[in-house]
Order: sequence, then structure tokens, then C-alpha cells
Amino acid sequence: MHPVLKYLLCVLIGYFIGAINPSYLVGKLKGMDIREKGSGNAGASNAVILLGKTAGVLCALFDIGKAIGAVLLTKNLLFPGLAEVLPVTGVAVVLGHVFPFYMKFRGGKGLAALGGLILVYNWKVALIMLAAELVILFATDYICFVPITGSIAFPIIYGILEKDWIGALILGIITLVMLGKHMENLRRIREKTELHFSFLWKPKKELERMAKSASGDYTPEEVQAILHSEQARAGTWKNEKVTAEEPEEETK
Repeated sequence: MHPVLKYLLCVLIGYFIGAINPSYLVGKLKGMDIREKGSGNAGASNAVILLGKTAGVLCALFDIGKAIGAVLLTKNLLFPGLAEVLPVTGVAVVLGHVFPFYMKFRGGKGLAALGGLILVYNWKVALIMLAAELVILFATDYICFVPITGSIAFPIIYGILEKDWIGALILGIITLVMLGKHMENLRRIREKTELHFSFLWKPKKELERMAKSASGDYTPEEVQAILHSEQARAGTWKNEKVTAEEPEEETK
């Protein structure tokens, strides 16, 4: 088979596997389009908020696994020895996740798919990058910095380790996509309306903060619905209403 056809198959396989979006599909099963609620992102982070932590984690694991599966299929089974098979397939998976044809090209942002690509490339590199990204995540309390910095670092690391700068340039497509997809997040960070990562362990406090922001990710109605669902899952919070009103000052 001609190498061009092999690369074309890598692109098609990667794209169609990457286009399987569990967050969108689970949302549809629950009667919602996840892209029309919350942050508008059809990815695991928005699934955690709208569908629950368990559903969100499972969606993330699926997105990681689809990148691993696609690369193993093309690199190890179909076209072993083909140069640039990992970068080409990996980029196609991320593009399929971000721009799925059946969702009118409005998919997720590709963080978990990128993580799967790094993991299938080299698990030691993946662990080192994971540790570095966790430091960034907890230092900033914003998850959007993880895909941005990870997508910038990985092509450079790949180029250095493999001495393959053509492959690094191909992986740079992911960097451009990540930057483009997260410009809105950066704007919201400047405006202090971006949801903090600490929502996972301080959901009530964070949702109350978002309810006070008219320009935040979530409308007051969505905040109230999410808060009630968290209360139902945790079984510990009081059934109190979240409003955008500032607390009254104590009388002295």
C-alpha cells in the first residue's frame, strides 16, 4: 500500500474513533445536550458538573482510552514501522474529539484525548507531565491551564526525545487547537467568572460564587439545579436556595 494511503487511513481511523464523544452521548440519554448547558463544552469537565462525578470520570477514562486504542491499532497492528504514525493518528483523534461531524463540529476540548496520546507514547513521560500539570492545576485552581501547557510541552518533548521535529510539528496542530478552544476560558479568568477546579471538593461555595456572577459559566437556574443534585448525591447539605444577592451586613 502506498504510504499516502496509509497516512490517510491513520487520519480516518483516528478521527472516527476520536469523534465518539461519551459526554455528549450520556447527556443525550439523560435528555440534555451538554453543549447547551454549563460551559458549553462536550467534555469530561462539564460532564462532572452536569452529569455527576462518576459519569464525568468514566467519560474522561473513555476519552483517554480511545486515543490509546487508535494509536495501538495503527502503530502496532496495521502499519508497524510507518514513520509519523503516532503523531498523525494522535492528532486525528484529538481533531475528531474537538470537531465531530455528527455534532456539527462542536465537540470537547481534547484534554483527555491528549492525555491518552501522551500515555500511549511513553508512560514515564506521561507520569512526569502529569505531576507537573498537577502542580500547575493546584497552583492556579483552573483546569484550562493543563491542556494549554500540556499541548505546548508535549510536541517539544517528543521532538527532543525522538529527534523527530517533523512529528513535533504535526503534534503542534494540537497546540493550535488547544489554544483556540481555550481562549474563552482565559477571557473568563480575566473577568473572574471561570469555574474553579476546587468545585470538586467545595461545590457549594463555588456555585454560590458563580451564582453571584451574571456573566459566569452557569445561569442562576443551572446553579440551583446543580446544587440540588449535589445535595441529593451527598445527602449532607441543607436544602437552601442559592441566590445572587450579597449577604446582609451585620448590625453593629
